[in-house]
Amino acid sequence: MSEFALVYRSGDVKLSPEELQAHLKDCMDWFDDLLSQGLIKDKGVPLGSAGSVVTGRQGAVHDGPFAEAKDVISGFTLVQVDSLHAAIEIAKTCPVTHVGGSVEVRPVQGCS
Repeated sequence: MSEFALVYRSGDVKLSPEELQAHLKDCMDWFDDLLSQGLIKDKGVPLGSAGSVVTGRQGAVHDGPFAEAKDVISGFTLVQVDSLHAAIEIAKTCPVTHVGGSVEVRPVQGCS
């Protein structure tokens, strides 16, 4: 089994309060289904949109970590599956993709 990070990018998604509630329910149902199948290694956490970026040896600090709205990372989850293909198939079912967002699938590298 290998681990893969599902990185959620919400982009510039705008939902009404009702649509947001329905979307959040879809997300929770999706997570619950993956949990019941034993595919989630770590649920991860949602990330806020505020923040800073530190760059260079001098530690220059830049407000707002995102150059463009499409770059907003809204959270991540670690899944444990047999292959990249299996992780991609899971990402295809993510409710984030149903409202204009995207899911980046990345293998987790071991540290030694």
